[in-house]
Amino acid sequence: MLAAPDRPRAQSQFSFDWPAVASRLVAQLAPQPGEKLLILAHPGMFEDLIPHLRYAIGRAGATDVGVVDVLAEPVPQDWDLEAVRRGNARAREAYKTMFAQVDGAIMMPGATPAHPAYAALQDLLKQGHGRTVHFHWVENGSAFPLPGQPLPGRAVIDALYQRALLQTDYRALAQVLERFEQALRGGEVRITSPAGTNLRFRIGQRPVNRQDGDASAARAARGRVLIDREIELPAGAVRVAPLEDSVEGTVAFPPSQWDARPVDGLRLHFERGRVVRVEAAGGGEAVEREMQAAGEAGRRFREFALGFNPLLAVPERTPWIPYYGYGAGVVRLSLGDNSELGGEVGGGYVRWNFFTDLTVSVNDQVWVKDGRLTVP
Repeated sequence: MLAAPDRPRAQSQFSFDWPAVASRLVAQLAPQPGEKLLILAHPGMFEDLIPHLRYAIGRAGATDVGVVDVLAEPVPQDWDLEAVRRGNARAREAYKTMFAQVDGAIMMPGATPAHPAYAALQDLLKQGHGRTVHFHWVENGSAFPLPGQPLPGRAVIDALYQRALLQTDYRALAQVLERFEQALRGGEVRITSPAGTNLRFRIGQRPVNRQDGDASAARAARGRVLIDREIELPAGAVRVAPLEDSVEGTVAFPPSQWDARPVDGLRLHFERGRVVRVEAAGGGEAVEREMQAAGEAGRRFREFALGFNPLLAVPERTPWIPYYGYGAGVVRLSLGDNSELGGEVGGGYVRWNFFTDLTVSVNDQVWVKDGRLTVP
């Protein structure tokens, strides 16, 4: 079991340890001598890290094949967006040819699937070629506020992420994530909360994505879905698309926003993986509007994810949700397209919903109690 560390104190000043960050990112790729590694970067973001990454790649005996910059955004208003779209489509195909011999890539903050180079790498990953490390530290959405609580400053977020990257016990993390997958395979998952959540589902033989930080070629070769070749750092979550027809029950939400409007007292009622009733104390019409705009995917259960990394746990003081809910005890119950997870729901719409007070049981084993990880 992973031991919870002492909580880091907020820092008024912070500086990155670029050599250590670079060494860890490359180490998790576990490059073999001669493997070709690429860096995908956004202009102006983490540029000081790039020379250290290139040095670490060479020092590991791999081949540094260079840095590709994505186009900075937003694009100027007077640009012809159709011309940009056509150019991106051509660039995507050209990049696929260029990257065909690349064994691995490091995806820097700011690069997204909307960029043709990124999309080309994903095309290759879907074909079973290569693997990537992702660390999306500074993009909107890596950190999430709790109702009534502000997000901390950038330095506090960076300090916590760097600490998690450098100090995680990756072996212990991998062991507990594997144990949880084995438990999931063996029975029914039940999720409850004092607010009224009472949800159950099964995963059967669905792919389970263990974000344990292992971005090696051997791990990628065992991958079953796209995200098995896209390894997040810092690490820490198990992700799975439950069998759609097995998802039954109710999810009760904290205060949230739907269609950019506040919603209180929301409960979504599921039958066979589909929202059949929306109940809210206020703002229910906004939920209906967002779901209607999303199409069928807006009413479908997408994903269950559980965070295990104690270094990414919700801080007790000035609480917030670090790195996409990868912290110990954080649960993600998502809606929408789950095709990247091996599910049957398409449509493109994805909505992540984070919960910090749930109890998660598999058969008679309690893995999370009221938001606290309690590995049996």
